[in-house]
Amino acid sequence: MSISVPLPIPTNSHDAVPPSTLPEKEQTLYDCVLEHFSAADYTLPNINQEGAALTVDEKFWLSYECLLRYLRATSWNADAAIKRLEDTLKWRREFGIYDKITPEYVEPEARNGKAFIFGCDTHGRPAIYMSPSKLSAEESFRTIQFIIWMIERAVDLMGPGVETLAVLADYAGNTRNPSFGMVRTIVDIVQTHYPERLGLVLIAHLPWLLNTFFKLLMAFMDPYTRQKLVFNPVINENGVFRTTADAEVWEAQADSTLRVFEPDQLIQEGWNGTQPFVYSHAAYWEALVTLCEERRSRMVAAWHCMGGKVGIKEWDVKAAVKDETIKGIDGE
Repeated sequence: MSISVPLPIPTNSHDAVPPSTLPEKEQTLYDCVLEHFSAADYTLPNINQEGAALTVDEKFWLSYECLLRYLRATSWNADAAIKRLEDTLKWRREFGIYDKITPEYVEPEARNGKAFIFGCDTHGRPAIYMSPSKLSAEESFRTIQFIIWMIERAVDLMGPGVETLAVLADYAGNTRNPSFGMVRTIVDIVQTHYPERLGLVLIAHLPWLLNTFFKLLMAFMDPYTRQKLVFNPVINENGVFRTTADAEVWEAQADSTLRVFEPDQLIQEGWNGTQPFVYSHAAYWEALVTLCEERRSRMVAAWHCMGGKVGIKEWDVKAAVKDETIKGIDGE
């Protein structure tokens, strides 16, 4: 019996902890950024005044953790963090994150199962599965929009204390790559507008013929992004491991810190998991869209109850809705 819908959202992660108190210097820098975006008369610079005020969605996005992610990404330079946050706020409007890129708009790209969210790694990070063989060899802007939409949905599904996602790309039986320009554009968007959101990228069964493609691509990656890539990880009955050494130590000592995916969070095809997942678009798409829309709606409602302003902690909002699960996982 197979399943064709996402797994339930984990109610907690074993290593998830509430945000710790910042050192005095970092707190001062954070307060500076918070004060900038919280000003009653704040408007986005170089935007038509009629639409320059922050929207509800934008204030929700400007969480405590979001401001810290941008501060860390700019080495705790408050002015640089403010500039980068404003650039991303403008980009999100221009790209259509809140209006144009709807489920209906990107659905044609999803029909063949080129990308889907299923399960979490051992740190509770939602996993986006990618099938390179199903990506077009030609550059497609709608495909780029679809991948970014999937990243946004993975963010919706992050539990308390989880700020990053995992990507699993399986090259088994595939000796061609998608458009280099398209992949580079996606990498540029993630590095620029999703700082500290990429937690792990597993690239499995990579044939040597494609090594040059990744060598070229990695030249455009910053060190933070490059260190997240794991080529040809060890996949066995115990789960997924970064290296053979990690797998051997885990088997001898059952050290949970060495395993990046447990079998019950992995699909069977390509990843040797215990989940008999088969992508059936009609069943999967409805389940994912419904789950994300309902979860986001409840998170926004919780955020409003907490004051509905810039700087509210994602931890508090997510903790308020952590019992969210998919009801009625159906088999086929």
